[in-house]
Amino acid sequence: MAVKVKICGNTSYDDAAYALDCGADAVGFVFYEKSSRHVAPSTVAEIAKKLPPFAVKVGVFVNEFDLAVVRSIAEMCHLSVIQLHGGESPEYCSRLSDFTVVKALRVNDDFDPAHVRDFAVPAILLDAYDADTYGGTGRLFDWSKAVAAKQYVSSLILAGGLNPENVAQAIKLVKPYGIDVCSGVESKPGQKDKLLLRSLLNEVERTRADVGKTGPLSQNQWFNG
Repeated sequence: MAVKVKICGNTSYDDAAYALDCGADAVGFVFYEKSSRHVAPSTVAEIAKKLPPFAVKVGVFVNEFDLAVVRSIAEMCHLSVIQLHGGESPEYCSRLSDFTVVKALRVNDDFDPAHVRDFAVPAILLDAYDADTYGGTGRLFDWSKAVAAKQYVSSLILAGGLNPENVAQAIKLVKPYGIDVCSGVESKPGQKDKLLLRSLLNEVERTRADVGKTGPLSQNQWFNG
């Protein structure tokens, strides 16, 4: 299956539409008010109305424990997917089982890949840990942990520091269900760089073909350059 691509942190219709035009499968909008990429639900609702009918719209929530708020925003913005990027528990995630939920987990040196088994959700996203920020940090993590986690989940999404220069290696090593890219295609937080965005999606397209021909890179090939 060809890797899916989500471009996250969109704050305008133009950026979201351009990402889709370039070949992205999904566009993400951050509802976490402390994020530099925060966008109001009313704004996303207006953007969503103008996007193509089959566009996948992902809403990113961080520690929003009022389920009524999450549900209200999801309905207002016609979200296809709810992404939970904070400290939400497995039990909390299960209470949104009537939605397609992606649970993000932040990876540091102590992260146990088997932890992904705790969440009964359609997909797990792995991102780099930062003590102060939830996503969009531009940081990488040890991708061998993502490789190890794949055995426990049906769909694993890779995030954290992906950009046009490293996305090919990431896909070939991890072979994720999807990738989630934000800061790696920005000119500044919340504003996409069209050249970087197109370059990344071109690299993804080339890598899709290469993986089919040669198979994934081994971990030694990646970590030894």
